[in-house]
Amino acid sequence: MRPHLENPVRLGIIVGVRGIKGEVRIKSFTDDPVDIGAYGPLYDKTGARRFDLKVTGTQKGVVLAWVDGIKDRTAAEALKRTELFVSRDQLPAPEEDEFYHSDLEGLEAVSVSGERIGKVIGVFDFGAGPVIEISGNVMVPFTRAAVPEVDIEGGKVVIDPPDGLFEPPGDEESVKEEDESVEDETT
Repeated sequence: MRPHLENPVRLGIIVGVRGIKGEVRIKSFTDDPVDIGAYGPLYDKTGARRFDLKVTGTQKGVVLAWVDGIKDRTAAEALKRTELFVSRDQLPAPEEDEFYHSDLEGLEAVSVSGERIGKVIGVFDFGAGPVIEISGNVMVPFTRAAVPEVDIEGGKVVIDPPDGLFEPPGDEESVKEEDESVEDETT
């Protein structure tokens, strides 16, 4: 019987394999990466496939794990790019000012003046702190200063962008003219 995933939350994605016996490498989105194995069975987004994990450690920013029933590299390779989900009711409620990435994805991004900017399409942490990606390839630091309001129920995040974030870069001619005027002043 296929379980119904009530409001699925993505906890990770299988990004590769390790060795020849079927161990997988998982990019975990849990606060403590190895906790991806602590929530019980995980599923693909449809709930059609179940994944029972045995976490063995971490290496270079990913979690290493065995998946029940996967015994060789070929079977593990077939799982690459598989997203791993759990039903929301398996997770603890977030603390105040904490959010599940899946709760933020899809929210409208508006400026502090109410102007529509786009939609939140992802939340990432590349090592310098979390950022939210807004449609149109805009990355905004996910800080209280840059995102002063998150209204899940209202379906929006308010963005107070750092100076220059939404301004188009100057054209080559104006930059060249500025450089020439600086040279004139110094000679």
